[in-house]
Amino acid sequence: MTDPMIQMQMDEHIRAALREDMPFGDVSTTSVMPEARPGRVSLIAKADGVVAGLSVFSRVFCLLDPSTRVDAHVADGARVTAGTLVATVEGDVRVLLEGERTALNYLQRMSGIATYTSAVAEALAGSGTTLVCTRKTTPGMRLFEREAVRLGGGSMHRFGLSDGVLLKDNHIDAAGGVAAAVAAARAAAPFVDKVEVECETIEMVAEALEAGADVIMLDNMTHEQMAEAVAFVGGRAQTEASGNVDAANASDYADLGVDFVSCGALTHSAPILDFSLKHLEVLS
Repeated sequence: MTDPMIQMQMDEHIRAALREDMPFGDVSTTSVMPEARPGRVSLIAKADGVVAGLSVFSRVFCLLDPSTRVDAHVADGARVTAGTLVATVEGDVRVLLEGERTALNYLQRMSGIATYTSAVAEALAGSGTTLVCTRKTTPGMRLFEREAVRLGGGSMHRFGLSDGVLLKDNHIDAAGGVAAAVAAARAAAPFVDKVEVECETIEMVAEALEAGADVIMLDNMTHEQMAEAVAFVGGRAQTEASGNVDAANASDYADLGVDFVSCGALTHSAPILDFSLKHLEVLS
């Protein structure tokens, strides 16, 4: 069951999406269905992939009318093929029509991310390296997109700026160098927070280690440079490979021995997985 606080945040976003789509009601639906009538519609996959977001899909209809029933025939995280009957939705026909696009938007976006994540995770399978997402998410969609990454087989980096120290190039420039940035973070951040430092050269890796960084991000280095950096670190800190990782090149990182590979493409470049609500029946 979703944590109540997380569910409350998700509900706020879903309600905002519904308001965006019909700020003054649905004139098409009220034209053809002015009064409540029971109905049923089928959710069908139109492409092969990993399903993610069925709970969000269902929540859209339930926020419009709590009596709406969604019977899922597969679970989140399951693989489906084109033509699969994924779920059946029953309720007031007006609700089925009003919630259709918003519900599908969430499901298609989340399933696309899960499908893409699954492909990247498979490329790293057996390497001992953990695939993590980034903050390169759609504004207002981070909760949903990160859940899609998890359902696709990925893991979590920090959620946002409030729950982890990651000193990137501009932080380092602002502080006056790696050592100064790490020292400032140690002095100001809670003691339970790890300190991660983005490094672009072996020299920066050495500085970060000397300063006591917990995690070294190897950013936009060549394969050879990353291998050299991992050997140099020698387990004295955790390592993360980052920079232009995608489904096409993820396997190149499998032999490096890094602890993590972060991939912004999971959320910023995944195409949607297409679904459709079809065969609407008006019941007596």
